[in-house]
Amino acid sequence: MLLLPAMVFSQSERNLLTGKFSKGLLKETLTMDFLRQEFPHYTDRTKWESVNPVYKKKLVTDGEAALDYTWQTIPAQAYLEYVRSGNRRIMEDVYNENIAALKKLAFAELIEGKGRFIPQLINGTWAICEITSWSISAAMNLQKAGAGLPDVEEPVIELGAGITVNAMAWIYYQFHESFNAAGPLVSKRIEQEINRRVLEPYYTRNDFWWMALDGKKRMVNNWNIWLNYNMLTTILLLEKDPQKRVDGVYKTMLSADQFINYYKNDGACEEGPAYWAHAGGMLYNYLSLLGMATGNKISIFDQPLVKNIGSYFANAYIDSSWFLNYADAAAKYTADASLVYLYGKSTGDQPLEQFGAWLAKDQHWDQAVPVETMYGGMRNLFLAPEIMAAPAKQPFTGSAWMPETGIAVARDREGTQKGFYFSALGGHNDESHNHNDVGTTVLFYNGQPVLIDVGSETYTRQTFGPERYSIWTMRSIYHNVPFINGVEQKEGRQYAAKDVSFVNTRSTAKFSLDLSAAYPPTAQVKDWKRTYTLNRGKSFSIADNYELAANENNTVIYFMTSAITRKAGNGSVVLNTGTDQLEMKYDPSALEFTVEDVPIKDSRLLQSWPPVIYRIGFRVLNKGLKGSHLITIRKINN
Repeated sequence: MLLLPAMVFSQSERNLLTGKFSKGLLKETLTMDFLRQEFPHYTDRTKWESVNPVYKKKLVTDGEAALDYTWQTIPAQAYLEYVRSGNRRIMEDVYNENIAALKKLAFAELIEGKGRFIPQLINGTWAICEITSWSISAAMNLQKAGAGLPDVEEPVIELGAGITVNAMAWIYYQFHESFNAAGPLVSKRIEQEINRRVLEPYYTRNDFWWMALDGKKRMVNNWNIWLNYNMLTTILLLEKDPQKRVDGVYKTMLSADQFINYYKNDGACEEGPAYWAHAGGMLYNYLSLLGMATGNKISIFDQPLVKNIGSYFANAYIDSSWFLNYADAAAKYTADASLVYLYGKSTGDQPLEQFGAWLAKDQHWDQAVPVETMYGGMRNLFLAPEIMAAPAKQPFTGSAWMPETGIAVARDREGTQKGFYFSALGGHNDESHNHNDVGTTVLFYNGQPVLIDVGSETYTRQTFGPERYSIWTMRSIYHNVPFINGVEQKEGRQYAAKDVSFVNTRSTAKFSLDLSAAYPPTAQVKDWKRTYTLNRGKSFSIADNYELAANENNTVIYFMTSAITRKAGNGSVVLNTGTDQLEMKYDPSALEFTVEDVPIKDSRLLQSWPPVIYRIGFRVLNKGLKGSHLITIRKINN
């Protein structure tokens, strides 16, 4: 779930959808013909029988496991726990288990087609209709009554409701005739609840912040496009009134334009690649569905910005399951192979398309395909033969520069994970899912982490509230930036990088910035120029050149690492990644080395990191107002 908005400006009033395509054109072209071709109906048994027998067997087995599932209610205390302690999981786990069982039953019935799973599907959809709210506890603050128990008189549209209504709409679309055979009130109830809880609020309200339709200048993040995709899906599958249908779809276009307007021209995702599937990737889902619904008369896949949004994902890839993970994104991530493949295919981005095919092979799509969502699952079952036959290749980008977001990427050599990979970040400290990390870096060697961005722990109320920057993973002292005069970086858009540049040549890649403005006045720093230099095939260096207004003799240069760290001698530190040893060289007359264990106990972080990582500190010994120092990392030749 996502950070609530701060007041910022969109990048450009592009309005790529509504500025080019009118409501009149939408009305003329709106059709279900192409959508029915892409997603076969339950009654099209020939199509469903054509699914790979390996997939069919697994899906039916999964569905059989859900035949005895006991549909759960969500106790009042589960909602209230979020207010008491900040714990979201106690409510969300129940919610997720219900939805997961519903999807297993739906896919099993689509595959088998004998009606065996219909009674339990009816039980499940009825149980979902009986739950007071489809929204999660963490989003209850969107209602006028505030956080806590849901107000039945004010349904709110947020990510939980969006996920639920998407599943319910597809199940209604596929099975409502079969449900009617058991009794017409089942399908009628689903329609009533979808209309009451989701469609009517969507049609009549413009004040949900994620819509960005209230005239306020604000952050527009993945909530917008994720929910507009869910609304578009629901309107197409359920809305019977022709005028409401046109008006509703056009409203999704108006709102989706605000998401596109907020994106920077370089296409980078502020929230990191682990969120790309819900941001840029969800834009593909939205645009693809809109294109199908209009016979591709409404399409913007030819726009350079849309292509850049896709290319970012390949540029943020490091190796194996490692991705560049600024902000709250996880360092290790299982990407949506079909989404990557289709995005690349739609925009003519061959490296991205080949990356998607490689991901499918790496995820063993020959044995099973992902069906976590109804839309994605139905797509994957029929896309699998094409994607498994497509050319597959990892996108080991040689260099990339995203100047508006301030992200630089470079490798020793394009096309291979061998050697150094580094990235550096400029930007500001009020981005979506922000960490106070202006000027940080990420460094890998031979596909293994050396200097890391830790990421964020399991989300709680504190993650997206006023206590956010009391959490250690959000603070600059746990990123690869200086702690100046005992002061760390501050959150806020005004705390930003200055004079950012990236120069890439055949032999070197150099990123530099002045990060002094990322610190509050109490840091007493006039200028702090940091330069990262990749000397291809040789070394990686971090150089600082600074001027202070006062020197409190309390400045430390911090680095986070998952490599086992030991001091090897005067001016030498060894970093052991498990496959390679690297030496970190420094001047002991200028810097004093320390290292401390940082235990990792959070389950989300343990998916990326070992139980102990390390924080390296170099205390600056210079007592003057001006100074410089250099740290160099190179491979130790065994």
